[in-house]
Amino acid sequence: MALARGAKGSIGFLINRLRPAPTQSGHNYSSWAGRSRQLSEVREPSFNYLNHGNDQCGFGRKILLRRFSVEASEQLKLIKQLRERTSAPIKDVKTSLVACDWDIEAAQKDLRKRGVIQASKKSSRTAAEGLLALAQNGDKAAIIELNCETDFVARNEIFQYLALSLARIALSVEKYADQASSGVPFDPEYLEQLRINLDHPKLSGETTVRSAITEVAAIMGENIKLRRGFAVTKSTHGVVSTYMHSSPQPGLGRISGILTLEAENDSVSLDALERVGSQLAMHIVAAKPVFLSKELVPSEALKAELEIIKSQAETSGRTKMGKEKMVEGRLRKYMEEVAFMEQKFVVDDSKTIKNVMDGLSKEVGSQVKIGKFFRMEVGEGIQRLETSGES
Repeated sequence: MALARGAKGSIGFLINRLRPAPTQSGHNYSSWAGRSRQLSEVREPSFNYLNHGNDQCGFGRKILLRRFSVEASEQLKLIKQLRERTSAPIKDVKTSLVACDWDIEAAQKDLRKRGVIQASKKSSRTAAEGLLALAQNGDKAAIIELNCETDFVARNEIFQYLALSLARIALSVEKYADQASSGVPFDPEYLEQLRINLDHPKLSGETTVRSAITEVAAIMGENIKLRRGFAVTKSTHGVVSTYMHSSPQPGLGRISGILTLEAENDSVSLDALERVGSQLAMHIVAAKPVFLSKELVPSEALKAELEIIKSQAETSGRTKMGKEKMVEGRLRKYMEEVAFMEQKFVVDDSKTIKNVMDGLSKEVGSQVKIGKFFRMEVGEGIQRLETSGES
């Protein structure tokens, strides 16, 4: 019996010696890492298995158990270092490190190649979040919309750095300088071909705008798209005024208002124009004007609104005179909603924008007018455009 128990114990010891270590649940690394000492004690065979092809890191090597000799703490350290270098998702970081036998330099190259491929696959996904980025000098302002899939990515400092860099590139384009007084839209494809120098430790440096967008998309793991942009330049003596709403840092935001104020007299001090211009830019964001004045409302838009108002009046059950007053009142309200000069000033609703401009002209001693204005908001119209494209 003692002999049997001794034999049984020896066999049990041998089985336990050869049994693989249990998988470590809840960790994102190989469970073999903790068994490096036991594996190193196993005698190496007299032959080697060779990898005759190229692996994912671009070079062939023997299939050795190198990663098994990397301690778990060292694996976590390498994962953390590579994630800090690249900001890539932790799953992709670990995949590249494992594929490259925990060589961090090779894994960083592999991660970039892998990310570009993944970014191209994501390019068809809807990107309706993101940021507006504004760049401005004394005479000109340029604004671009850079889209992503989630607001989480929009808060990332790499994404924000790219957006501001693209706005500065747009501001420097001479192609639009002569026309920009009318608020010229940019051609995104033209901008994507331009060269850009990204002075950021996690980006490549000098490259094309298109490659820079693809690189950031690879890092973020989302579809990123340069959707549109506008430039505006004052045509006479005056100012270009801007306002960014929901701004995480200067030059960035989700909604923007831009306008030019132009004075007839070239000797007018611009201080008052800058003060009022900033308030009017904020008003544009809040009040959403569509046309400069009621005289500039297109006849088609006015006709369509009148049909709606008259239809509402017919079903109101009012007398003929009551219906006429209803149409008149609602038409006046429509003009106050869409015509910039007819709107009540958000800073002081006792005044209309026309009153504000009259007061500014009197203050500076010269006629001042609004030359150009527009409002932009992240993602506006994207769903509508996609729906019409599918029909």
